[in-house]
Amino acid sequence: MESLTKLKKNVVDFLTEDELLKKLKSKKHLKVKLGADPTAPDLHLGHAVVLEKLREFQEAGHEIIFVIGDFTALIGDPSGRSKVRKALSRDEIEENAITYVKQVSKILDVSKAQIRYNSEWLSKIDLSELIRIMSHFTLAQILEREDFSKRFKSNTPLFMHEFLYPLLQAYDSVAIKADVELGGTDQKFNLLLGREMQELFAQEQQVVITMPLLVGTDGVMKMSKSYGNYIGITENAETMYGKIMSIPDNLIIEYYKLVLGYTKKELSEIEEELKYENPMKFKLKLAYEIVKKYNSASEAEKAQELFTKVHRRHELPDEIGEYIYNGQNKLKAFEFITNIGLSPSKSEAKRLISQGALEIDKEKITDPFATVNVKDNMIVQLGRKKFVRIKTQNS
Repeated sequence: MESLTKLKKNVVDFLTEDELLKKLKSKKHLKVKLGADPTAPDLHLGHAVVLEKLREFQEAGHEIIFVIGDFTALIGDPSGRSKVRKALSRDEIEENAITYVKQVSKILDVSKAQIRYNSEWLSKIDLSELIRIMSHFTLAQILEREDFSKRFKSNTPLFMHEFLYPLLQAYDSVAIKADVELGGTDQKFNLLLGREMQELFAQEQQVVITMPLLVGTDGVMKMSKSYGNYIGITENAETMYGKIMSIPDNLIIEYYKLVLGYTKKELSEIEEELKYENPMKFKLKLAYEIVKKYNSASEAEKAQELFTKVHRRHELPDEIGEYIYNGQNKLKAFEFITNIGLSPSKSEAKRLISQGALEIDKEKITDPFATVNVKDNMIVQLGRKKFVRIKTQNS
């Protein structure tokens, strides 16, 4: 079945293919669910990997249900966490949730999808019903989760409300009678628990499909706002382009595969060329194609031109913001860039300067304690994207 072949592309777990085939034959439209907690305001390319698979189901004519976990976000998903997640306020959750619909519309046709909030049903579960549900699941079963198990063995605190999270997420599948649920590989335990929860409520079990976790710009951890290694799908073209260009070369193939959906044949051709071609060639194309996908072709072209001008030809961008400076004429480098607002703190300024991120009039400064002689019209650059022209008060 050609449609099933497409749906299986890039999938890690398919539990089970036979069940999905049976559902496809017996039902005209399947209810396909994806849940996301609004714990941060930005969806990133890691989320997009799963959203693209959801779009494939939508294009195949199935009913898409995007569940915004405004209730479960009060707990915070402990998946992959070595410690308890910081609790968010109701206002923070609501503010983040509002942005999710707009961001999801970059990938899904939201006019043909259901956007649901799990507070619709979870806020109505009374204590007696919750106790009944919990009585069907053991503590040993919940501790099978790798993150919980590690924390338990290392005597890291595990709080009772965290144990509720997978049960409540699983109940989402019962509430909407999901036929299929998608998620990253780190969600496999929760998704499988959804199958058990449906069985408890005498429903047909959902098919579980997990997608790979996209590695972030640091080349080590999964992409996450928490780790600061993310590329937001609504970031401006220049920022997105610069972040993509910063990924390690060994991630080039993975990004072509998971973000752009290249075929095995196309990926093989790139892998072969990478044996003798400069990886920069493929990274430039990668950045262009991703920016084009989430912004536009014209914005991708402008971002590429700016990147080439500033980072390859080492020229200044056409537009540089000005900072009216009225402080000391001589001060330490870390104090200077903090005072002009290029760094949020002196400790961060020291770190960035030590890493070689600071240039003043194209001269690199790596000593945070080096003296800066402030002059009119001096150009200060911090990192790849921050430029400012200093205008002294007397100029």
